[in-house]
Amino acid sequence: MKMVLASILVVILTVALALAAMYALVLTTEYVTAIDSTLERLIAICAELLLGVVLLLGTVWVATHFAVRIFDANELPSDGGPLA
Repeated sequence: MKMVLASILVVILTVALALAAMYALVLTTEYVTAIDSTLERLIAICAELLLGVVLLLGTVWVATHFAVRIFDANELPSDGGPLA
């Protein structure tokens, strides 16, 4: 039961993080496209791309990290007994 609740919570957290990242990127895109100077806009676009990569990779990392924590086998290695 505990694993099921944790799995549901991780899915909700992952979806919330992805939506928040996309919301932040959309707001940033609107701000960047309003910049008049070409050089400043180019720098802002590069920063936005970096922000997008960091946010979305962070979302994937959090999802996989929690999934590994939840579904880990927790088996301790044996003390040298037979393998078969």
